Amino acid sequence: MGQRDYDDMGLKVGLEIHQQLDTKKLFCDCPSELVDDFDMEITRELRPTASEMGEIDAAALLEAQKGMRFRYQALESSSCLVEMDEEPPEGPDEEALDIALKMALMLNSDIVDEIQFMRKIVIDGSNTTGFQRTSLIALNGEVEIDGKKITIPSICLEEDAARNIGKEEKEKVYRLDRLGIPLIEMATGPDMTTPQEAKEVAQMLGGLLRATRQVKRGLGTIREDLNVSIEKGARVEMKGVQDLSMLPEYVENEIDRQLRLIEIAEKLKGRKAQVDKEVHDVTHIFEETSSGIIKGSLNSGKRVYALRLKGFHGTLRGDDGKALLGPEMADYAKKTGVKGIFHSDELPKFGITQEEVDSIAEELELGKKDAFALVAAKEDTANEALGKVAERAEMAFEGVPEETRRAEIDGSSTFLRPLSGEARMYPETDIPPIQVDVERLKELKDDLPEKPSERIKRFQKEYGINRQQSEQLFKKGYDILFEDIVKEHGNPSTVANTFLHIYPELEREDYELENVSDKHLFQIFEKLEAGEFAKEGISDILKELTTGKNIEEAMESAGLEKVDDQDVRDAVTKVLDDREDFVEERGISALGPLMGVIMKELRGKADGEKVSKILKEELQKRIN
Repeated sequence: MGQRDYDDMGLKVGLEIHQQLDTKKLFCDCPSELVDDFDMEITRELRPTASEMGEIDAAALLEAQKGMRFRYQALESSSCLVEMDEEPPEGPDEEALDIALKMALMLNSDIVDEIQFMRKIVIDGSNTTGFQRTSLIALNGEVEIDGKKITIPSICLEEDAARNIGKEEKEKVYRLDRLGIPLIEMATGPDMTTPQEAKEVAQMLGGLLRATRQVKRGLGTIREDLNVSIEKGARVEMKGVQDLSMLPEYVENEIDRQLRLIEIAEKLKGRKAQVDKEVHDVTHIFEETSSGIIKGSLNSGKRVYALRLKGFHGTLRGDDGKALLGPEMADYAKKTGVKGIFHSDELPKFGITQEEVDSIAEELELGKKDAFALVAAKEDTANEALGKVAERAEMAFEGVPEETRRAEIDGSSTFLRPLSGEARMYPETDIPPIQVDVERLKELKDDLPEKPSERIKRFQKEYGINRQQSEQLFKKGYDILFEDIVKEHGNPSTVANTFLHIYPELEREDYELENVSDKHLFQIFEKLEAGEFAKEGISDILKELTTGKNIEEAMESAGLEKVDDQDVRDAVTKVLDDREDFVEERGISALGPLMGVIMKELRGKADGEKVSKILKEELQKRIN
């Protein structure tokens, strides 16, 4: 793909960043820590309520139509009656409120005079109450990236949702340990005009949050939502981006998706396509089917139904095999409880034969440019599922629908729900408004952390690393952890090398570095400082730590027992004896190749500089 002209396509990107704070929970005294166990369970069913204006939010209504039941698991030490919605909330936590106000000050925002918590309707089960408590802290902030001002229209303080543990057909399971952890939410304006710029803004905001030293670190503690639109497209929200480095990929993939949908809309209009909402029972065509999926459905009492899509041939899946409207229709259908749909652009497949496809086409009186969707289900479910397919098909005439999508780990996205509106907010009556004291703001302003640009310069001066290393530590989110480790155990160049070179190498080799905790890293550099292994062994120790071992087990598995100078000299002597002819032929120039041989044996057990010094001494003896 050539270089895209993002200005020409009218690309606009906005960000919402949700960062967990390292305090107690927002509305009780419970610790904000995740747990691996539970000692109680409760079940709930949720329904939508009207907003102050008497309206019901479309996204909430869609969730209610699923008819889900929710089971909540809790551990007494990490959750209380507040999380179970059996007791009114307390607070909010003063420390969390101070952090939010600090962020507002750092972003030059207009802080509100009075903080009023609101209830935001959320009935996907992630809140026992059926709503999320959120409050506006400040408006009209800004951050500067390469001389360009990015607006921050709102900064909010809110509670995190319960943790999704699993799902069955009509039941979701959540754990209440995460529910109530304080979150700062910062929303930017649609000011980013390239995918890379979106990443840089996210890095800057993440750096400001880390500078407070009061935010949680690790997978899932910070989440980004993306808002993406292009000319002739629509605003689409992608929720739950966890890997900041993949932000440009998500933006690029959404651009591709919107361009395809715009092209499909033009094609459908040119064909004068139509959506026939009549559902046809075509079970008889599959009486002798060899499709295991269809046969299993029929054996369980289900039937097969089809929907005619006039003029849709080639728009569900392209001739190149690229998925088009088909998966989007399937996402809508799945909201009714079916596992998926079949469509004519992908058939024959899944054991469905060409003969069966032709029989359906004949029964539905399809032309060459027509298509069909197929579902195996009970009659009521099938009518509902194919009704959703028809609904998504009709949206295709307009191009890109406004919707909320889930960010998948491969950089793609799937439909979640219609874009939420303002009809899901109403005041929280259990928490009184909080007046923002001028003296409190003055004290916080006098205690603001240093700016990222100042930190980058200071790292170079104080720790002797170059500008590129300093900037990369900041952009990759390791700056605060780097400094904390160096202050305790020194060795800044090795710590920087670990984050900027060893970590990327291990990630390329698919090691799960999320299993390496901050505590592990401090232990590594504590033992390195104590001389228990050489810096060359860091990579091997990290590999072992990703498998769940503790630091001692990791060092033992990596074979990093410490060797003294005599052990090094003995290893050098053995290598020189084994390669006597090579030493005689190459002389001092044998140093480089022999160093590689020796370090392969002593890697992590002895410092490379020491090995090089002893090898040079022994080599000189033999040459002279």
